[in-house]
Amino acid sequence: MKRTFLLLLGCWIVANPGTLLAQQSSQPLAHEAMAECSAGRVTQDRASRVSHFEKGQALAEQAVAVDDRSAGAHFALFCNLGELMRIDGEPSITSVMGFHRVTKELDRTLELAPDHLDALSAKGAFLLRLPSLLGGDREKGEKLLQYVLLKSPQSVNARLSLAKSYCADGRHGEALSLAFEALDLIQTYRWDDFAPEAEKVLAQLHASAAKAN
Repeated sequence: MKRTFLLLLGCWIVANPGTLLAQQSSQPLAHEAMAECSAGRVTQDRASRVSHFEKGQALAEQAVAVDDRSAGAHFALFCNLGELMRIDGEPSITSVMGFHRVTKELDRTLELAPDHLDALSAKGAFLLRLPSLLGGDREKGEKLLQYVLLKSPQSVNARLSLAKSYCADGRHGEALSLAFEALDLIQTYRWDDFAPEAEKVLAQLHASAAKAN
């Protein structure tokens, strides 16, 4: 059985050398692009952040050009484009047209890899943030994020997005609990690129909880 599988695999490689070569050559570019996205999140200086994200975008675009069927390449492009969009804070509803390319890359990622948990987490966050007229759906978004946490209990982004949604719904205790769990994960695994966002969300949650009381 094993010999048959190896024979079939060898035949596939011979028949599809271009596909295999594309996958191999796009992966390092996609990894570099994601590294730039992570570096930009940690950097405090605006000009340096823009530089990291623009470099990441360029690398991701190269990866997509090499292999359009690489979910990792499309997600890396989504990551850098999304961070560039919110370089000066969360984009307003008036800039929704700017989401077109970002959502296109996210949807392409999920088309190629339906169980891509980081992409599912981002999709859930989008459903929470957008108004219903533009495709937003809080209930669906929360369910998607809860699914991500079920599959990947260490997901920081899913926790932070859910925390913001719970806070908006007046569930301040649950929201703070999720945010503190996210911060604990960041400190435990030294995921420094998530720290600025977690601290920002915690500050927002504390302010909202204080207003409610």
